[in-house]
Amino acid sequence: MQIYRTSLYLFRITLDIIVLILSIIVSAYITLTVNLNMTFAINTRIILLILALSVIWYFSAKVIGVYDEFHSRDFVTELILVIKNIFVQSVAAMMILFLVREEYLTRYFVFMFTLVLLISLTYEKYILRRILIFLRKKGRNLRSLLIIGAGEVGRNFLNTVHHNPHFGYRVVGFLDDEKKSFLNGQYLGKIRDLDDVLNNNEIDNVIVALPNYANDKVEDVIRTCEMHTTRVKIIPDYFKYISNRYDITMFGPFPLIAVRDDRLNELHWRMLKRSFDFMFSLLLFIFVFSWLWPVLGILIKITSPGHVFFKQERWGRNNKKFIAYKFRSMKDDITDIDENGKFRQVTKDDPRVTKIGRFLRKTNLDELPQFWNVLKGDMSIVGPRPHPTPLNLESKNKVRLYMFRHLVKPGITGWAQVNGFRGETGDISLMQQRIDFDIWYIENWTFKLDMQIILTTIWKMIKGDPQAY
Repeated sequence: MQIYRTSLYLFRITLDIIVLILSIIVSAYITLTVNLNMTFAINTRIILLILALSVIWYFSAKVIGVYDEFHSRDFVTELILVIKNIFVQSVAAMMILFLVREEYLTRYFVFMFTLVLLISLTYEKYILRRILIFLRKKGRNLRSLLIIGAGEVGRNFLNTVHHNPHFGYRVVGFLDDEKKSFLNGQYLGKIRDLDDVLNNNEIDNVIVALPNYANDKVEDVIRTCEMHTTRVKIIPDYFKYISNRYDITMFGPFPLIAVRDDRLNELHWRMLKRSFDFMFSLLLFIFVFSWLWPVLGILIKITSPGHVFFKQERWGRNNKKFIAYKFRSMKDDITDIDENGKFRQVTKDDPRVTKIGRFLRKTNLDELPQFWNVLKGDMSIVGPRPHPTPLNLESKNKVRLYMFRHLVKPGITGWAQVNGFRGETGDISLMQQRIDFDIWYIENWTFKLDMQIILTTIWKMIKGDPQAY
């Protein structure tokens, strides 16, 4: 028996296209009557624009995944996808108006169209979602799920459904070759009973949560579901290795899952970050360092014999070694390796630190020469802090994901530092927390986040950081 369930797909896309058409008409009316003081009339060119943008909306929405039932359950996620599609509409509108040589519906119209469409669709999506939530509370508009596999993956998926009732899903039960006591009546039989379960229940989606070694069973499940026109979703068993920021791409016919999304290694973002680093550092050298560095250099020289600058080998992007520069803040004749050959981190009230060095470290002024490393391209202004070679060698096998931070350029300041994780990390748990912040930064990087970190760093320099010593 084939099981069909009424879908919101056609209704949602029809409603969106109606909003799209009304947005075009309203924007054209405002452009012609308000902006140009002309008489508004729906002519052939407006009709052509409506037809073209409606078709483009449909196909671009399918590519972007606006109406995918699993992608669009969260309002913020759906809104982001809608905004992407609106951007496509804006570009398409400009191209169409250029090709038809429209004289009056120009850039002002495109701006109004984008604005009206964004406001209208956001309002429409919100109202529709409130209606659907109301219906779900009444037990309607719920999609039913059958989970194949009651192992760890299946249990975690069940908990996710229970903790997110607004997604609109209801778990009918489980099929597993072993009966599990924790299922509390939701055990419906063995995997071979799938055909009978689909015949006797309304199942919208079958979720396959089987281990990787059960490939033969996965094939049987897919074959059975196809005979019942039931949708199948597969949860990869290696999800435990994947971060929240994963990426899926196609390599020919092969789907590839990137364990972590690494935005900072995309060429256009690297170029943006590098351009900002270079220009910002260059301006500092011209207007600030040209007079500040000589003053600090003289203070270091007259208060403590030795060199003005301190040089140390550190690890950068792709484990490439480079020489990092700092203003010397410790006595010139000391070593950072103890009698056991381990790296000696600077501790609070460390006797190796000079008087002027305490001031430099407290205010972060000792880090300023690293802007030379930024100009050279060894470092970025914001990124995971680079560690000396001995500390890298000690930590890489003790701290989880320690080497992952070397996928990007190290920074003068970073997300871990503005969140209080700087200075001594003698306790391995403190080092792990610092690295966790570094990984979060890499996976969630935005240019706005860099600006936030820079401003927070400046504020901490002014206010004083208790971890700076």
